[in-house]
Amino acid sequence: MNNLDWETISSKYLVRAPWATLRVDTCRMPDGTVIPDYYVLEYPDWVNVIALTSDNQVILVRQYRHAAGEEVLELPGGVIEEGESIEEAARRELLEETGYEFEQIEFLSELYANPATATNKTHCFLATGGKKTSEQSLDRGEEIIIELVSLDELKDLVLKNKLGQALHTSGAFYALVKLGLLK
Repeated sequence: MNNLDWETISSKYLVRAPWATLRVDTCRMPDGTVIPDYYVLEYPDWVNVIALTSDNQVILVRQYRHAAGEEVLELPGGVIEEGESIEEAARRELLEETGYEFEQIEFLSELYANPATATNKTHCFLATGGKKTSEQSLDRGEEIIIELVSLDELKDLVLKNKLGQALHTSGAFYALVKLGLLK
């Protein structure tokens, strides 16, 4: 097998901000070709969760997404904070966004958001046995409406392309397969 790895000759940061960092790299391909301006977005890793309540309702969140310019139906989730395990992040995000705590949480998948231009991964979990224990504790700039749907409704939303976030749709597919609802 040929080595397809690129060599990074130099990097220069153009933007360093809490939610996104943009750098431009100069790279050399294995055949010697130099790519002078390759832009890379550095984002923190994320988690998302297919969250099932104790009566098997799926917790979805609806929120406005400014870049898309519309409200989007998604899975609960968010950024993994420094020093936090991916499972801790999933549990924290669930509690903050939904007010639910879960008996079990199981890792499903790890996917790149866009490995051509972004460094981050999304880690997806299936949480079961959820019970409402508190009110939402949202970050500044978050407005989230909780929607409960059945597993059959989730399957229908996924198959009809009604979840607005590609990585959430992927996670939902993994969960539906794990639960025996898709083959």
